[in-house]
Amino acid sequence: MTEERAIAPLYLLERLGGPVRRAGLVMLSAASISLGVILETMRPATWRRPTVRAELRRSLRQAIANGFGTILVTACLVGFGMVYQAIYWLTYAGQESLTGQLLVLVLVREVAPALVGLILLGRSGTVTVVEFGTIKSSGQLGELEAVGIDPFTLLVIPRVVAMAVAGFTLGVLFVAIALLAGYITGELLGLNQSGFFELVTGVVNAFTVPNFVLFALKMVLAGGLVAVVCAITGMSSTRAETPSHLLPRGFVRGLLAVLGSSVLLSIATA
Repeated sequence: MTEERAIAPLYLLERLGGPVRRAGLVMLSAASISLGVILETMRPATWRRPTVRAELRRSLRQAIANGFGTILVTACLVGFGMVYQAIYWLTYAGQESLTGQLLVLVLVREVAPALVGLILLGRSGTVTVVEFGTIKSSGQLGELEAVGIDPFTLLVIPRVVAMAVAGFTLGVLFVAIALLAGYITGELLGLNQSGFFELVTGVVNAFTVPNFVLFALKMVLAGGLVAVVCAITGMSSTRAETPSHLLPRGFVRGLLAVLGSSVLLSIATA
């Protein structure tokens, strides 16, 4: 009885501290891999290998092509709701001159990075988890190392760079489509008092250099962190774990990475 009483507090501490310890390890791993990707990406020798360039092209096609359809639908829905509502209520209040500033603060800086990051997570991040998990469980990782091929250079770097580029590209498309959809909705309902060019001009004028830098940084980080976190999740899998175990873990980690990085950057630049 005395031994059981002594073990109970230790078990409770393990249950409480285990998730925190694992989360800390994931964060440290993500930071180290991100730094490694940045350093290796700037080395010309990294991109001289045809296999690395081929993997980069494949990852770019997969990320952008798979995410474009979802981006199109989501941006239209956001345009129908958010952009149209902003135009409607600001026009109703006689403050339509503030439309561009409001859309930049809400749509460009906050909504677009979060939604595009989640779309990349669902459409490409889950694929990364499964692919890397399969490579790890099937022993292909050891085979690559045995023949002198660095898995980090061949698999991780192209995937992270491609997802970062895809994040910025899809983010720009998302904002453009949302603005167009919102304007078309207002035009069909007879609300617009100015043309689409005036709406775009208002947004561009409110799109200052700090806003553009913050938008670009958020989009690149969203795509890159999704790739890093999903690669860590797949590579850290065991033979006993199936995609049904890995995918929920990778989705939660990716979700926290996307939203956490966006919130921290918003706070830092407030």
